[in-house]
Amino acid sequence: MRPEQVSSPDPASGGERPSDAQVANTTAASQATPIPGIGQPDGRWSSLQDQVTPIGQEAAWFHDVILVPAITIISLFVLALLLWVVVRYRRAAHPVPSRTSHNTLLEVVWTLVPVLILVVIAVPSIKLLSRQYSPPQADLTIKAIGNQWWWDYEYPDHGVQLTSHGLSDAESTRRGEPRMLAVDERVVVPVNSTVKLIVTSADVVHAFGVPAFWVKIDAVPGRLNETWFRADRPGLYYGQCYELCGSQHAYMPIAVEVVSQEQFAAWVASKGGAMPGSPPAAAPPPAADGVGAGEGTATSPAPPAVSPGTATPPVSNQSAPNTRGGSH
Repeated sequence: MRPEQVSSPDPASGGERPSDAQVANTTAASQATPIPGIGQPDGRWSSLQDQVTPIGQEAAWFHDVILVPAITIISLFVLALLLWVVVRYRRAAHPVPSRTSHNTLLEVVWTLVPVLILVVIAVPSIKLLSRQYSPPQADLTIKAIGNQWWWDYEYPDHGVQLTSHGLSDAESTRRGEPRMLAVDERVVVPVNSTVKLIVTSADVVHAFGVPAFWVKIDAVPGRLNETWFRADRPGLYYGQCYELCGSQHAYMPIAVEVVSQEQFAAWVASKGGAMPGSPPAAAPPPAADGVGAGEGTATSPAPPAVSPGTATPPVSNQSAPNTRGGSH
């Protein structure tokens, strides 16, 4: 942990948590509160979290419309075939086994059907992978750095840096947030903006993941991995480190708050940053009346005048004329 950060140990986890003063001084963009079932686990087992990015929505469609029906049909077919073989060819019903060694039709079918299944799965899968690794022009860049055990975030285009720790169970309950997912500093991004996410690590391998964004990427020391997302719905979305990174692996959650453009600009200003393209700082006031350009004051004397006679003479490559009397 950085020297300027003062934390108190959390007896439940054995790790360090932000102090009450640090938690009180954190600035959320809109103080958004989580919505049950949105951006966090809600106990469902039959489907994914609600997706709020274009890539996530395409991936959810691929999962729900292609993969789940395909594996369900295959599993039911194999189960039915197995039951039919067990009943039809049991010893009591079929005492003399068949001696058939070749069946051309059967061999063609069990070769072509798996190929067709793989083609049906491969076409949308390759399309999805292509879109994931061909990001559009980014509107915002965030660098996420994994540490044992917290996250550092940098907004290089805005001059903002954050250090994010997980909150204790008591503080999470007080804020009305889910335990082991709430943090003292949230990542804040504007809605409908393409966010380039650069992920790395300062010590061991971590992994940055937010299920509602369909984002999961490793954080490897000495390596920059890149992904992207564009959230189309304001709200609060949680994630975690998905790589076993040590004894406090479970205590470095991620919270991303998606806000309007105006709220994002206000948040950047509250963190001491500036929006790209914002007007420069105001010029200093003009000098007081009666003080000219070449004049000075008691606290700011005028620069010394340069006399033409003290200027450095031009350098010549000719030798000086002989001024001594007489001849040689």
